[in-house]
Amino acid sequence: MLDNLQLAPKLTARQQQILELIQSTVARTGAPPTRAEIAREMGFKSANAAEEHLQALARKGVIELVGGTSRGIRLRSADLQSINAARSRQLTLPLPDLSQLVLPLIGRVAAGSPILAQEHVDQTFQVERHLFRQTPDYLLRVRGMSMRDVGILDGDLLAVQSARDARNGQIVVARLGEEVTVKRFMRHPDHVELLAENPDYPTIVVSPDEPFEIEGLAVGLIRNSFQL
Repeated sequence: MLDNLQLAPKLTARQQQILELIQSTVARTGAPPTRAEIAREMGFKSANAAEEHLQALARKGVIELVGGTSRGIRLRSADLQSINAARSRQLTLPLPDLSQLVLPLIGRVAAGSPILAQEHVDQTFQVERHLFRQTPDYLLRVRGMSMRDVGILDGDLLAVQSARDARNGQIVVARLGEEVTVKRFMRHPDHVELLAENPDYPTIVVSPDEPFEIEGLAVGLIRNSFQL
């Protein structure tokens, strides 16, 4: 019997804190934190310190590191299943109390009409308010893999806060003519760039004379099945 017993690896107090931070971030947003985010939350002077702790956690087998992406951290399958089960319970809570939000899921958006028009709403979700640091106004189903490298995958429900402006570097929902897209926003003196987070997708350059409008800011993510 003892031969089959798998003991949990012994972690230092700081390693346990970082593991719990990764787990809580995945539970809240559906994606792991970046090294810079870990450093900021833990009070490290640089992302290199976060990387050293992540390498130690990987050697102990509690996470897996994936190269080529700033969020290349994978939890063990058992941890993901536990988080997924908890999030599924949160999405099906029957009591619409003050701790919950009722968010419309937006389907295909017609050209020229407000994104929150009633005809665009496919269904509504009740979700826990504490899942988001900023309160979203609606959910938008992600199509495609252009934002893959920041953990936003095809089929995810992106939580969006309505906004008409954004700072450089923020992930936005933008309307380009008849299309609505999710990209990282970058404003230049003579044009706007919408940056993909996947090298297989080109940067969208928007000139001043082209139809363009910011619809909202990404403030969270809901994923029904983990694909990290």
